[in-house]
Amino acid sequence: MKISKFGEKLTTKSGILQLMDDLGKPLPKGNPSYQLGGGNPARIHDVEKAYRIEMERILSDGESFEDVISHYDSPQGRMSFINAIATFFKKKYGWNINSDNVCITNGSQSACFYLFNLFSGTYETKGEGLGEKTKTWKKTILFPLMPEYIGYADQGIEKNCMVSVPPKCEYYEDHTMKYFVDFEAVEQYLDRHNSEGVDGQVGAMCITRPTNPSGNVLTDYEVNRLAEIAHTFKIPLLIDNAYGIPFPNIVFAENVTPIWNEDIILSMSLSKIGLPAIRTGIIIARPQLIEALSNINAIASLASGSMGQALAERLITNNKLVDMAKNTVKPYYEKKSEEIQSWIHEFFEGTNYYIHKSEGAIFVWLYLPDLKMSTIEFYAKLKNQGVITVPGEYSFFGHEVQTEGKPYPYSHYDKCLRLNYSRPSEEVKQGVSIIAKMYKQFS
Repeated sequence: MKISKFGEKLTTKSGILQLMDDLGKPLPKGNPSYQLGGGNPARIHDVEKAYRIEMERILSDGESFEDVISHYDSPQGRMSFINAIATFFKKKYGWNINSDNVCITNGSQSACFYLFNLFSGTYETKGEGLGEKTKTWKKTILFPLMPEYIGYADQGIEKNCMVSVPPKCEYYEDHTMKYFVDFEAVEQYLDRHNSEGVDGQVGAMCITRPTNPSGNVLTDYEVNRLAEIAHTFKIPLLIDNAYGIPFPNIVFAENVTPIWNEDIILSMSLSKIGLPAIRTGIIIARPQLIEALSNINAIASLASGSMGQALAERLITNNKLVDMAKNTVKPYYEKKSEEIQSWIHEFFEGTNYYIHKSEGAIFVWLYLPDLKMSTIEFYAKLKNQGVITVPGEYSFFGHEVQTEGKPYPYSHYDKCLRLNYSRPSEEVKQGVSIIAKMYKQFS
């Protein structure tokens, strides 16, 4: 079967495909399974109970259920839900927004796909004078902190649209480490790639906060400085807040606040607060961009699914969702994070290893400097033992040398694993034990 360039781009092997494939396909029968890969959140009883109550209310309230399932919402989203989101953020944080600043998509992954391809790829200016030719050039998306979310690497419709800057890293005596934005390198990169009409011009910057995969949380200072840089270079800063504050609030670092202004596109999701299967992404941005996203929604999917919006709307209006995030979801994952870190320190004792400081999200990022193979190879050996992880290579992307088939020029590139700790404690503990045993064997 012959397919287009677009088809080739989206159907070739990718890290996100491998990750989702591992979630959906069981291991051979008889093999115990330790699912430390993927990004599926834990099932938390009190969270599911809150949605069950909302569903029962909808079912018992006249034709509310039929209204949810039998009518398309607008391409922008369910207006009552949009109003609830805008009202909440305006009252809670004083943001100058209204319903014109909010759009709903079928998951934040879809929103990022739209946004990346709005601000990267081929641009053109048509000649206005007699004989002037149309000029075309390619823009890119800059990721100022690596490693980054595995699902971003292949989202550009055109090739080589994602570019990045390696991080700074500090190491600590307790076998932990932490990545930091290299602001000097970011500004130097933007200085070199800011010329209108020249290939490589940066169209937008993007960060995750908390960072998937490392569990890093950029400080308010770091985010504000990136926003200032974006303003200086007249580009938007996209913040993927899928694990962030105020919901699902899987943030363990202190003094972290949500940040938004008209230079920022804030992406949020209901997936990590109990609704991963009901794809509901939330975008807060300036009205012109919301209109563009709504138009894309209409073309790509007519409208966004209504059920997640209907289930969450009253929980946002009465602050139950935010309270649940703060008092149930955050403590649950903080305990899980402490558990897996204690097991890593126990089972890896006597080896050379580092854990990125666990400041948020549902992962730990494990650096194995003495591993005598790549983590893609190590991943395969672990899978044979029933342990599913995510190899770190897929989270380092966007360096120019990779277009030549060379590895990302950073020592962590092929020596890190992302481990999801949301599974039952005994399963996570046994998985970590096997990883440690295999590391000792192959280092």
